Amino acid sequence: MPSIKHPVKINVDLGEGYGNFKCGPDDELIPLIDHANVACGFHAGDPLIMQQTVLACKKHGIAVGAHPGLPDIQGFGRREIKMAPEELTAVVRYQIGALKAFLDAEGMPLHHVKPHGILYGMMYRDKETCRAVYAGVPKGTTVFGLAGTIHEQVAKEKGLHFVAELYGDVKYNVDRTLVIDRKKKPWHSDEIKNHIRAQVENASVTAATGEELQLPLGDYHVSLCCHSDSPGAVKIVKAARQIVDEFNSKYFTKS
Repeated sequence: MPSIKHPVKINVDLGEGYGNFKCGPDDELIPLIDHANVACGFHAGDPLIMQQTVLACKKHGIAVGAHPGLPDIQGFGRREIKMAPEELTAVVRYQIGALKAFLDAEGMPLHHVKPHGILYGMMYRDKETCRAVYAGVPKGTTVFGLAGTIHEQVAKEKGLHFVAELYGDVKYNVDRTLVIDRKKKPWHSDEIKNHIRAQVENASVTAATGEELQLPLGDYHVSLCCHSDSPGAVKIVKAARQIVDEFNSKYFTKS
């Protein structure tokens, strides 16, 4: 039996343009994925982009989640900002509420919440930060996060359903946390395929410093994250789709 106990899904961060500025090839990516993490206006996205992204996901039957970030459009939510816990809770709740209005208008549920960028990293380093963010998540909502970290601990504490993430286009530190770059760097085709395949097939990854790591996924459902702003995003997600589909076909019946 494989290390991962359920069919693997793919999620991508979408709607991360602003005004006339486009970030990633969203229209090409949406048909390839299972879960969309939609930017909610604080690190990227605006009302019209949110609306258009929700409509595109609805057309293709993609489950939509909120992707709240720190209030830092210029830094794309990848620069650390110190905020009081009550303010973090408020900005997360505000962003989720904004996306939920667009989902409600289309009769779509809020599938999950996945914090963006440096906020995601701050949460697995500091329990109070994680508690403050998850306090802004509606009760009963699924959260996406890193297994074996504070994400998992606080989700259990607050009774939130937890989905473990893998990362197709992000390198790992030796402590199994992520190397969060402000601007995504290109990957070689074979390198990205090996990176994804090891995680999906063996629940393992080679750290940026060369160590071989096992990922503590347990019995969680798993979603593999890729980023729309990565160079070659469409090729990356197509490679991920092929590897994930081969794995799912080999070990799980289609549902």
